[in-house]
Amino acid sequence: MIAVNESDWKLFRRCLPEWQEDYMKELVRGYARLLSSPGKASDHFWELEKRIREDKRSAGVVAEVSRSTMYQTLAELLEDDVITMDDLDDFSSDTKRAVAMFMG
Repeated sequence: MIAVNESDWKLFRRCLPEWQEDYMKELVRGYARLLSSPGKASDHFWELEKRIREDKRSAGVVAEVSRSTMYQTLAELLEDDVITMDDLDDFSSDTKRAVAMFMG
């Protein structure tokens, strides 16, 4: 395991709730578009249920907050388009390299 430096850990803990909130706002907008689109209420209901079930698996909704999984969580946030590489600008180069390793 690659050690997480203290400043990156603090930054991660500060940014994660903001990133998740922004991501969930986008999800809710998508749900609203679905629900207000033409079609049958039952179709909307089941599609919404499916989307929520899938979306709950994203790190943008539920993420483990621990030092030992920070790099993996950052990689998942990137892979799920919750954040972009620009969001990692304030992190150390060591953290950026570790996240890149997790992404393959």
